[in-house]
Amino acid sequence: MNQKELQSFLDFKAQQYESAAFISHDPIQIPHQFSKKEDIEIAAFLSATIAWGNRVSILKSALKMMSIMDDSPYDFVLHHQESDSKKFKGFVHRTFNENDLLYFVKALKNIYQNHGGLEHLFSKKNISLQERIHEFKKTFFELQHLPRTQKHVSDPLKGSAAKRINMLLRWMVRSNDKGVDFGIWKSISPSELSLPLDVHTGNVARKLKLLKRKQNDARALSELDFKLRKLDPNDPVKYDFALFGLGAFEKF
Repeated sequence: MNQKELQSFLDFKAQQYESAAFISHDPIQIPHQFSKKEDIEIAAFLSATIAWGNRVSILKSALKMMSIMDDSPYDFVLHHQESDSKKFKGFVHRTFNENDLLYFVKALKNIYQNHGGLEHLFSKKNISLQERIHEFKKTFFELQHLPRTQKHVSDPLKGSAAKRINMLLRWMVRSNDKGVDFGIWKSISPSELSLPLDVHTGNVARKLKLLKRKQNDARALSELDFKLRKLDPNDPVKYDFALFGLGAFEKF
C-alpha cells in the first residue's frame, strides 16, 4: 500500500470501529454510566488504570470500584474519610489491590481540593502532553504512599508508552460526535494526543509499516505518533480505533 491507499484504508477502519457498538466491548462503558463531568473523569481514570488483561475481568473490577464508591465517584472522593477504608477490603484486580485503590481515592481528593481537578493538571500549555503526564504523576504521588502503588501510573519520561493514561486522555479530549469518546476536556486539543499503544495496535502498526521498533515503549510511541500525525495532524488518535479493531477483532 502506498501512503494514499494506507490513509484511505485506515480512515475507513477508524470510521467502522468508532461507533456506539464499540462501547459494549470496552472499559469506556464505565464512565458512560455518568453525566456529571467530574463523575465521568474519575470513573474514566480509575477504569483506565486497571485496563489490562481480560476485558470481562476489567469491566467486572471497574464496576466493583464504582459500587464501592456508591456509584457516585466524585461525591465519594470529595467526602472520603479514613472510616471508609473498610469498604475497600478485599478489592483486587491483578496487581492493583485495596491499598492502591485507597491511595488513588486520597490522591484524587487532593487533586480536586488543591490542584483544580484532573483536567487542570493535564492542561499546561508550555510543555508536551507526554511531559504533562510526567508532571501529573509527581503531583498524584505527593501524599504519603506505598512505593508499590507508583507502578500503576506510568511515566513517559522513564520510557513507558503510558498506554492507560493516553487512553484516558483520548476518552476525555476527542469529540463525542460518534458517541464513543467524551470531548469534555476542552483545554486540550485532539492534535496533542498520543495513541494508547498496546499489543494489538503495536502489532498492526508494524504490519502496516507504520512502526519499526519492536518494543511497545515511549520511543515506539514517538515513532508511531510521527507517522499518524502525517495522516491526520488534527486528530491522529482516531487511528486507535482502526489499529485496535484490526488487531483485536479481525486478527489482522
